[in-house]
Amino acid sequence: MLERLSAYFERMGVATTASSNYAIASLIVAAFVVAFLLNQIFKRISIGVFHRLAKRTTSDFDDILLEKRVPHNLANLITLLFLLWVLLSFFQSNEAIQWTVKVVEALLTFNFIIILRGILNSFKVVLSRVPLLKDKPIDSYVQVLMIFLWFIGSIIVLSILTGKSVGTFLTALGALSAVLLLIFKDTILGFVASIQISVNDTVRIGDWITMKNMGADGDVIAINLSSVQVQNFDKTITTIPTYKLLSDPFINWRGMSESQGRRLKRVLYIQAATVRFLSDEELKELQKVERLRPYVQEKEVEIKSENQEKAVDKSLLINGRNFTNIGLFRQYISRYLEEHPQINHEMTTMCRQLAPTPQGIPLEVYAFISDKRWAAYEGIASDIFDHLLAAAPYFKLALFEFKGSTIAKL
Repeated sequence: MLERLSAYFERMGVATTASSNYAIASLIVAAFVVAFLLNQIFKRISIGVFHRLAKRTTSDFDDILLEKRVPHNLANLITLLFLLWVLLSFFQSNEAIQWTVKVVEALLTFNFIIILRGILNSFKVVLSRVPLLKDKPIDSYVQVLMIFLWFIGSIIVLSILTGKSVGTFLTALGALSAVLLLIFKDTILGFVASIQISVNDTVRIGDWITMKNMGADGDVIAINLSSVQVQNFDKTITTIPTYKLLSDPFINWRGMSESQGRRLKRVLYIQAATVRFLSDEELKELQKVERLRPYVQEKEVEIKSENQEKAVDKSLLINGRNFTNIGLFRQYISRYLEEHPQINHEMTTMCRQLAPTPQGIPLEVYAFISDKRWAAYEGIASDIFDHLLAAAPYFKLALFEFKGSTIAKL
């Protein structure tokens, strides 16, 4: 081809060397112009075909491919293949063009990887919409594949540009393995952590987790190769290295979310000085409490019978068996919880007394609220303790207050 062009330019009165260079430059410019025009045509055709497929099919996979610009990159691939064919067909013997050929081959390699990336990202979107997979760390696996593809692609590009074999670069990389391990330490740890998290089902997308040392308390919105993103309840986002979910302690509230109730575990601190035995008059007054009446009547018969059998001197209340105000208050709380419509009675429900503390005697309420939504849960819990706080004075009990604590005159 070049010989014919040279002969043509010689007949036109132009020097052979100059004519050859001019012909080469002209053809290269023409090839790039034609390639650009073909690229526009190929893009219109490719995008049009995908749009028609998207309208005819019920699947949204082709729509996602359009969003990820896969048709655009396919058109670029065809254009680069045309340009490579022109260069190899007309300028194969020209040494100066070989670098142009190498650059085009390198661009082909990168463009092919970009197409694969678009396809993988499209699959990632489709798989994330599958109910069984939507809470799995699919991003991590896609990122691992992309790292592998970019690594192989970079090696191939270097081999094309330098003219050396792929094995030469792999040998050099083997010698630099220690440095690579140091550079990609977080990536490697994240990859291993992602696999273990997925296999052990430790964390899913959508889980509510709490990691105090990282300042995270909210829902997991993304699990990537190197990081986990948590949207806190104040709408801020905390980014946690993936491997931290294996090395550091954290709380996953998924068990609560999947259960039939959200735990209520709060304490009322009773002033010890207000705890005492109840007289008969006080006991009669408490029998007016409808929720407590059956228990008091039943226990009163039992206690009187036992005291009479043992001939207990009841001139002092400490002798024999007696009712205490804190004991009746505890029984009242238990019955109040048993009758509450928002408590799940199939799960553990109780009121227990804990060991005395400097703040007083703790009465712990332990139950599970059926409505697990945060706002509803807090509202129900507040209503329960509003009632209990107001009920304590009826049992001649005072609650602990840290500042200016005094025993109310009851």
